[in-house]
Amino acid sequence: MKSKCVSNSQLKDMIDSYRTITIVSHINPDADAIGTTLGIYALLREYGKRVEVVNYSKELPKYLDFLPNYSKIKREMSYDDSLIIACDCGSIDRLGFDLNDREIVNIDHHRTNSYYGSLNFVDEALCSASHKAYIEFSKEFDIGKDSATCFYAALLSDTQHFTTSNITQDTFNFAMELMRGGANHQEVSHNLTYRRSLASIRIMARALDTLELHHNAMISSIKIDNQMIEDTGAKMRDMVDIADIGRTISTVEVAIVLISQKDGIKVSLRSKSIDIAGIAQEFGGGGHAQACGFNVDITNLEEVLDKILKKLNQIMPIL
Repeated sequence: MKSKCVSNSQLKDMIDSYRTITIVSHINPDADAIGTTLGIYALLREYGKRVEVVNYSKELPKYLDFLPNYSKIKREMSYDDSLIIACDCGSIDRLGFDLNDREIVNIDHHRTNSYYGSLNFVDEALCSASHKAYIEFSKEFDIGKDSATCFYAALLSDTQHFTTSNITQDTFNFAMELMRGGANHQEVSHNLTYRRSLASIRIMARALDTLELHHNAMISSIKIDNQMIEDTGAKMRDMVDIADIGRTISTVEVAIVLISQKDGIKVSLRSKSIDIAGIAQEFGGGGHAQACGFNVDITNLEEVLDKILKKLNQIMPIL
């Protein structure tokens, strides 16, 4: 039975009823996904549970290796009868595993979440999945320094160092609680900011060469093809923040980044104020109102860009 409105005691009761716990997050994880899973891993280990943290991706963001227990993340599950705790993932298919017969605790903050869990803790008003995890777990479990550090990295990254539009007083209260719990702002901020790979700089330079403006300079687009990726040696983890570049232009309201993949194109959408989540959903994706994305099995970058621009032209104001 799936439930949207659940209590902290239900969460603890379910955790107590299982001998083993498996914590997972979405494919190609970001800092919120990694930070939230590792934060929960640390507090459940302190509680005395047998826990594993798993991500289906072949590669993880190297710049997050400063987080406690980062080395414990693995690609395959060891437990076949464990409780699944899914973090920062709006749909079950993005976890990468066949979990249809497993009991799942779904912890997320995406508006497009499909409520696929047996228990669902989802709040789209929050800035990070780690905030939701903290709210639910802190009432029943102790939050130690390792968990505070991981949750803080997740928050700092997903708010882009406290610059996103959904920040509230509660966001800063959450940050304050984590710092009181042992999170070191300077350490976390340094690792999130100054750990770029050379390949990420090279692919960004090539990407900027493709920058175009559309719709009276209110829309920007960047196209990254296979040749650029091969020339620079960039991995997907090296391109995660390129989506935000176009949005920094003063006239731009919506930024589009298209990245070629073996079997299609990965699209990232960012906006300053316009709700673009519906467009991502139309293409089978999801995310937040101002940050979302999707994948298509089309390989022609211009064709996909044209489809997106047509959709955006229907909702964008004309100046």
